[in-house]
Amino acid sequence: MNIFNLPDLGEGLPDAEIHEWFVKEGDTVIADQPLVSMETAKAVVDVPCPQSGIISKLYGKPGDVIKTGEPLVAFESTSAKPADKGTVVGNLEESSEISEDNFTVGVQHTNKNRVRATPAVKMLAKKLGIDLSTVKGTGEFGVITRDDVQAQADKNSEVPPGFEPLRGVRRAMLNSMVQSHTEVVPVSIFDEADISAWKTGTDITVRLIRAITYAAKKEPALNAWFDTKHSARQCFEQVHLGLAMDNEEGLFVPVIHDAAKLSDADLRNMINEFKKSVSNREITADKLKGATITLSNFGKFAGRFASPIIVPPMVAILAVGRLYQGAVVTAEGDIKAHNMLPLSLSFDHRAVTGGEATRFLGAVMESLQKE
Repeated sequence: MNIFNLPDLGEGLPDAEIHEWFVKEGDTVIADQPLVSMETAKAVVDVPCPQSGIISKLYGKPGDVIKTGEPLVAFESTSAKPADKGTVVGNLEESSEISEDNFTVGVQHTNKNRVRATPAVKMLAKKLGIDLSTVKGTGEFGVITRDDVQAQADKNSEVPPGFEPLRGVRRAMLNSMVQSHTEVVPVSIFDEADISAWKTGTDITVRLIRAITYAAKKEPALNAWFDTKHSARQCFEQVHLGLAMDNEEGLFVPVIHDAAKLSDADLRNMINEFKKSVSNREITADKLKGATITLSNFGKFAGRFASPIIVPPMVAILAVGRLYQGAVVTAEGDIKAHNMLPLSLSFDHRAVTGGEATRFLGAVMESLQKE
């Protein structure tokens, strides 16, 4: 068999979910015809056939997650080859030698303790986390084959009754949150901006974007990426703002590139375009790349303050709570109701100091409190 492994469908994406097969086992295909539709964290991508031939095996069904570089499709070989004895095609040479392992120390060697499998099958089992002593071999003389190991892995991955597996965007969100929890050292600070000086009809989101670009110019440490592996930081002159939006499927963060150069009208048009694309699940992968800092406006639903999650490699996210009227003591000693905008800034303390973060938030407030 010729094995076609899942290629990288994006900028280093670790895996993708099978959305829809366009072929089935036994089909004769030609190169470049549609093979399968894969859903990544960023978009749905159609993968073409890499060659002409007959489909021998499909490694998964719709909803299954395939890691980048792992088998996706097998094509029948043009020349006859021995039947699968449990080899990892494309990764290891086939070995016909069967090894027997006895995992019980100090006990007489008996058949029930033996594991009969090729080295390639053992390596696959180790990769998939399968205990070969629990697998029943279907090969000749009870030899455990690659299919036996894969079947056990599929069985182990079955979702318990009553649970629904996270797919697509929600699965990508899961992975991002786990990465953030593992890598980032988050700290959050909170304050409020008095926006009573604003004129009626002021676009809140556009003003927030302007405030972030203003603050990033004054304190660029928060408009940056952090490379965990190399303990290195990259600060950016341009603000590529990720704007958090959600729909029923999960969270999307389309990016406004070089936000400072856009007019208010251009920003509003882009925001509206993003909202429509996210709502209709039509957002393209290129619109979700390259954010250097994130804005989340959760206050349109409920809540004043939060501890927003930073998604690596970014080092900061600003979240905005629900606008409310608060009591303010004026310079004359009077108490008046002012429009207050709650702000929550989370930053990665590995790359950003407390002073840098507070100066950034102060600059955001300074910008927002102008007329």
